[in-house]
Amino acid sequence: MGYFKHCLEHYADFSGRARRREYWWFCIFQAFFAILFVAIGTAIDIALGKEGVVASVIVFLFEIGIFLPALAVLVRRLHDIGKSGWWMWISLIPIIGGIILFVFMLLDSQPGTNKYGPNPKGF
Repeated sequence: MGYFKHCLEHYADFSGRARRREYWWFCIFQAFFAILFVAIGTAIDIALGKEGVVASVIVFLFEIGIFLPALAVLVRRLHDIGKSGWWMWISLIPIIGGIILFVFMLLDSQPGTNKYGPNPKGF
């Protein structure tokens, strides 16, 4: 939960570096909260006799609210492996772009200081 909170506190901070752990814990909590909001919205929809309207609105608002922190942690993670934040656009290439970006997110930090700042691992 600490990494998720840290990403929200650095809402639109696209500078610096983010460890793998920070990125993946953010993704896990983002997915957890999205599932939680779907469940809550679905329960409200059932109680009101709606067909997914409330659930859709709740999840849409959550995803809009979390968009900038998610983008910022993605860019900081790319910085951590020595890549420019512009590499996020590779995900627009069907299939292969998403795979390449996924592999980038799995790579270990660049040791020492790079042009984006000191190693967040503290080595």
